[in-house]
Amino acid sequence: MLAIEAYPALKFIHVSLVGCSGVLFAVRGAAVWMGQGWPTRRPVRVLSQIVDTLLLGAGVTLWLMLHLNPVRDAWLGTKLLLLLVYIAAGSLAMKGRSRLVRGTSYGCAIGVYLFIASVAVTHNPFGFLGS
Repeated sequence: MLAIEAYPALKFIHVSLVGCSGVLFAVRGAAVWMGQGWPTRRPVRVLSQIVDTLLLGAGVTLWLMLHLNPVRDAWLGTKLLLLLVYIAAGSLAMKGRSRLVRGTSYGCAIGVYLFIASVAVTHNPFGFLGS
């Protein structure tokens, strides 16, 4: 099987993992903000890490398969930079010292997640704002 023949399945896996990761973060973040303890327990954290690792692996594989370059393909570069912002905001949403920090970070992380999705769908570094 040629690598490009695997593209539709790999893209489906990647998009599915994007959805799983987003839903898992949204539910965990909301629960942490409401003072629940279960989202920070080891099995839930490990599940999140597994999903995110598979997501990253699928994304990097697509990147290599399609010969993309984050410098040349500005939408990909934007997506990667925003991924770092999403990780930082998501971490603060889970571990912030105050409810205000956790809530604000949670809202920012959700907004960045949605914007990353719009950049990916439009292949435009400005996402839905550039369409």
